Formats: sequence, C-alpha cells, structure tokens
Amino acid sequence: MIRSSLFAVVVAGWSVAAMAAPGTWSSDPPAVGPDAPATEQAASGPQQPPPAQPASPERSGQEKPKGEEPPKTEEQPPVPAFEELVVVTASKIEQKLVNAPAAVSLISGQAIEALPVQSYADLFRAVPGVNVAQTSARDINVTSRGASSTLSTSQLALMDGRSIYQDFFGFVAWDFLPISFDEVKQIEVIRGPASAVWGANAMTGVINVITKSPRELNGDSFAVSFGGFDREVDDDGTGAGTLFSFNVTHARAVNDRWSYKLSGGAYSQDALPRPAGTIDNAYNTPYPSFQNEGTTQPKFDARVDYDAENGQRFIVAGGIAGTRGLIHTGIGPFNIQSGTLLGYAKANYSRGAMKINFFTNLLDGEGTNLLAVDAQGQPILFLFKQQTYDLEFGNVQTIGTRHVISYGANFRHNTFDLSLAPLGDNRQEGGFYVQDEIFLSDHFRWLVGARLDKFDVIDDPVFSPRTTFMFKPNVDHTLRVSYNRAFRAPSLVNNYLQVGLVNAIDLGLIFPPLAGQQYVFPVEALGNQDLVEEEMTAYEVGYAGAIRGRVTLSAAFYVNDSKNEIFFTQTGSYSSKNPPPGWPLPPVVLDILIAQNAFGPGNGLPSTFSYLNLGKVRNKGIELGADALIGRGWNGFVNYSWQAEPEPIGFDISELNLPPTNRFNLGVGYSADRYFGSVSLNYQDDAYWQDVLDARYAGPTEAFTTVNGAFGVRWASGRVTTSIKVNNLFNEQIQYHVFGDIMKRQVLGELRMQF
Repeated sequence: MIRSSLFAVVVAGWSVAAMAAPGTWSSDPPAVGPDAPATEQAASGPQQPPPAQPASPERSGQEKPKGEEPPKTEEQPPVPAFEELVVVTASKIEQKLVNAPAAVSLISGQAIEALPVQSYADLFRAVPGVNVAQTSARDINVTSRGASSTLSTSQLALMDGRSIYQDFFGFVAWDFLPISFDEVKQIEVIRGPASAVWGANAMTGVINVITKSPRELNGDSFAVSFGGFDREVDDDGTGAGTLFSFNVTHARAVNDRWSYKLSGGAYSQDALPRPAGTIDNAYNTPYPSFQNEGTTQPKFDARVDYDAENGQRFIVAGGIAGTRGLIHTGIGPFNIQSGTLLGYAKANYSRGAMKINFFTNLLDGEGTNLLAVDAQGQPILFLFKQQTYDLEFGNVQTIGTRHVISYGANFRHNTFDLSLAPLGDNRQEGGFYVQDEIFLSDHFRWLVGARLDKFDVIDDPVFSPRTTFMFKPNVDHTLRVSYNRAFRAPSLVNNYLQVGLVNAIDLGLIFPPLAGQQYVFPVEALGNQDLVEEEMTAYEVGYAGAIRGRVTLSAAFYVNDSKNEIFFTQTGSYSSKNPPPGWPLPPVVLDILIAQNAFGPGNGLPSTFSYLNLGKVRNKGIELGADALIGRGWNGFVNYSWQAEPEPIGFDISELNLPPTNRFNLGVGYSADRYFGSVSLNYQDDAYWQDVLDARYAGPTEAFTTVNGAFGVRWASGRVTTSIKVNNLFNEQIQYHVFGDIMKRQVLGELRMQF
C-alpha cells in the first residue's frame, strides 16, 4: 500500500523535482549479454528483484512482455512500485531513477491526465530549474538551468530517442511531435549537460518524450477537448479566444509476436493577445503592430512491433505533424504558413542490450516575416527544407563483476535548402561514446565516460567527458558529485545567414524636434562561418532520498561555466565615413551615437548584425524539492529554484537574457476511486530579454503568480473520463518574453473514451 501510494506522488505530477527513488543497492554489476535486457534489474545485482516491466534499451522505458495485455481495473490503472521507476535518458541505458547519475525529473502519462496542463509549456513550468518562454500560440522554448530565449538552442529534445531538434535554425518545435498526451508513457527531463552520451546540442539538458507501445495502448480510444481563454488587454474589449483538439487511437496486439498502432488528431487555437503600449526600457519603444496568428496542428502516427522468439525486437514507425502560426526570432516574428510539415520514419532493431536504430526527419516549410522587409520593401520570405538521416549503434556489456560498459556511435547526414542561407546545403556529423559504471562497494559507485564528435563545420573534434561519484549511506538516500562537459554546434543559419532588411527609427530619439518622423535605413544580417562550438563545463552536488516511505526530498547545487556562446548581435554601425542612404542629419551625429553607446556598448545606428562567439558566462543555482504522501489518495509537492544573475567575462551583460532569480511551485493532488484532481500555485520572478531586433526592443517581464486547478471523474468502470482544467484561475496578465504574446485565464473541458 505504501509503495503504490508513494508512486502516486509521482504519477500525479508531483515528481517534477530531481529526486531518486528508494531502492536496493548491490555492488554486483548486471549480467548483460545478447539475450539480457539492459535494465537496472541486473545492474543492482542478483539480490535485487527484477522490475515489473523489463524492456530493451530501444523502448526507452518499461514495456509489457510480448503477448501480455494491459491490465484493466474498475477505477484506476495500476502503477508500479516507486522503487521500480526506470529511466533511460540519463545514461542511454535503462536504470532505476534512484541510480541515475544526473538530476532527472520524471512525469508520467497519468500525471498529465490529472494536471491542469494544456501544452508542453504548461507541463514543464512546474519542473525545478527549467525555464519556459511561450511567445505565441505555437511557439514554446525550453531551457534548463539558464535563461530561455526566442530560439532555445541548448536543450535537446527527443521522442523515443529520435531527435526533434531542428539543426537548420538550432531550436525545438514542440508542435512537430506527432502524438497526443494520451500516447505519452512518461517524459524524462535531464537537467544539466548530457553531450557525453547524446552528443551535440544537449548542452543544458535533454527532454525525452517516451510513448506507449501498441501493447500498452491495446484498444481504441477517443479524446476531445474544447475551451476558451481571455484576450482582453487593458480593457480593449477583445473577445475571448477558443482552442480545440481531438485524437483517435487504434491499437492491437494481434498475437504474441505482432502489434501495431495508428493514431491521428489535430489541435487548433486562436491567436493570443498582443501586448499594448510601449516596452519598459529607456527608449519606450512602442510595440510594433502586426497581424497576430493562432495555430493549427494536424498529426498522424503509426507503429508496428514484431517480437521474435529469440528475444529480438523490430520496430518500424512513421508519422507526420503539421503546424501554422508565429515563431519569434532575432529578426522578428515569422508567420509559419499552413502546409509546413515534418515527417519522420524510423526502424529499430534490438537484441538484449544491443540496438541498431535508424531515423529520418523530413521538414518542408515556409514563413513570412511580419516586421522585417527586404531592400525592395517586400516582407522577408523564409523557405526552408531539411532532410536528416541518422544511423546509431549501441550496446552494454559487463567486465568481471565490477564494470558495466556501455558504448555506441552514430553518423548523421543533413541536407538543407534555406532561402535565408543559400550558401549552405549539407552537413555531416558523427561521434562515439563509451561509459563505465564501476561498482566499488555496497555504498559507492563511480561513473566515468566520454564522447568524441566531429562536425564538418568545426575544425577540431569535440571531446565531452563526464564523471559522477555516488554515495549511498543506505538504500533510501543518495549523494552525488558530478562533472560534465557539453557543447552546441553552430546551426546552418548561424554559419550561412545572408539577408538584407530594412530598419526604421523615430528621429525624435536622436533629435527631439523631429519626434514622430520615421527614418528608414538598410541593415544586413549575416552568418559567420568562423564560429566554433559553444562549450559548457558543469559541476554539480546533488542529493535525493526518502523518509519513512512517505516523503521524498531532493537538492542540487550547480555551477555551469560556458564559453564561446553564440549570440546574434550588432556587429557594425553607421558612421560619418559610411552614412546610410538619405541620412537627414549631419554625418557627425552618427559618430556621436557610437560614442554615446546609443544602441548598446560600442554601438551606434546599426548597419550589420551577425553571430559571434562571445567570452565566458558563469551560471549557478540551487534546486530544492519535496513530495509527500498526505493520506489516502492525497499527495502534495513543493519545489524551489534559485538562479543567480549570469556572470559574463569578456563582454557586457547587456548581451544576455537574464533568467528569473526565483521560481516556486506548490501543489496538492487527489486520485482515488472515481475522482481525481489537483490545485497548484506557480511563482516566477521577473526576467530580462534582449534577443529580438536591437536594443530598442530589450526589456523586462514582470514577476507573476498563477493558481491552476483540475477536476475529473471516471465513468463506466474507468472507460470514460471527463475533466475540466483551469490555468491562471485569477486571470493575471502574464508575459513570458518581453516581445511575446500575453497569457491570461484558460479553461478547458475534456472527454476521453476507451473501447
């Protein structure tokens, strides 16, 4: 009873802290071989009972043995014991959460059902150390242990181990996940560097969305949701917006060998409200007026599994996801046109711990800038195509009785066709890793590993080492000390951007008698082929433990030192020697603007923007979390994150976004019998943003507190579920980025049916 109830703390969404589960510990390494799954069942030695759901590494989580039907209950689906929770993303092998060598937050599919979440942005905001900036109905950016931005480039995102990171621009489009929340088994959030196993772009962390297998989904389901949100800003009389989604899933376990899944659906939302008035900075720049957009996101996914008699498994899957709506960038918002699609296909083979994976991502899209125009006065059009082909091999073996060796390699080929970066059309990259988990004694474990990557756009190979020393005074408590190095490779746009655009300025900012007179001038935005990789060196001390089987605690202190961070910044200014066309004032005024740092340190009226590797930055912070079993069906959580102001070395802090210093989350949930629900409170400190256009558009966002709630009822022996979810109950006006849209109260009703 205690075990299942303690796990309910997690599945109700409260395990969004970096905590480890209570579990047994043994110095014996796993008996891993071609016919043995790479699970923590073996890694903890023969005295440890096996997990309830063994799985191969490819499955990235627990799955039912072949032929086993999902159990059915009258009221609630059963859940495994807390100590049986398995994660895969931290080390690319399956291991119990308590033994993960990194800060891991695990969110289950059952948690998503009970939480008042309507998007991935809502889901990740309650995770300590994770900053989320939503700038439009479809544009979500997530960064761990650092400031987010309009294009969050340092956080790798995966679906069942397949990268959804967009290499052409260096960001993650969450709407390109071709599945609904109903198909999610669990989401693993790694906070901190992970390049030692995942390679490039896992610099600040990794998020792996793990889906349910066809056997776990076995049956037919239908879900529909409909809701609305407030769009009135400063009493402007704007009517409410609506959002709608549906999803249909058909899955069958045909026999003990074959199973398959088909799913499809769509999500649609009206445009969020735009901010009004002026930006809170020295320039008091008015918010530009443009036609805001909502989003439409159709999706389809299919998967076939075959389990052979000799323990081999074959998986073939494919899907397509579309999107429409705004994406904000350094040169302003682009309206992504309807018909923008990302299709994927993958094939996985595994036998025991050995795996061979192949996937391809095929992106085809179009967007129009809503603010910037080219030299001919036409809106900047962005046509983008990307094809990615990735082949990966991995394996796990034991040496003697103390060493568990995991190793693997991958090769990736990208082709590009980008209208804004015509000089770059392909990229090759590859790397290999090796990792040794050393079982020193019953209380000590030491993990040592490294990865070597080579990119054809980076001169030298990139070396990413990691080591974690873990001490367990007893089975319920874990202390760890970690060192990691990770990197982000320049995107194709970073290297090859080439676009001319037109900027404008109110001359009254320079000479007050000319207030209201707009002067239009040309600006160039260029890539930089001499960029090197961004690099981060991270140090962490962490703790996780359980007290009397009813309270779990977590704590982490980290220091992240990054260098050569890639910034889009002003690199040239007009002067008296090169005035812009038709400059209406004496040319010497341009020199005065430079001397006065009118557009930032050393900058006058901008003439060129580009990408530069700038100096060094230190980020440090603290993350604390507690989860508690309160009573029958009741549980609660609290977590707190503190992030110090970044410390730049070699350049001015005005080049940086500044994350919120304090973030606090508190909640209580209930799930028993027919009823479930939750109430939560989220607080986020003010933040500062400078990553859109020039210094005139930089500014802060205010601190906010939201109260969110959900309530649901299960009917017909659990086959029908109805719920209502409310975000921002007290209708606070929230802006997650100074240039982004406004978020107000959202109310959503859901109906889910299983056949």
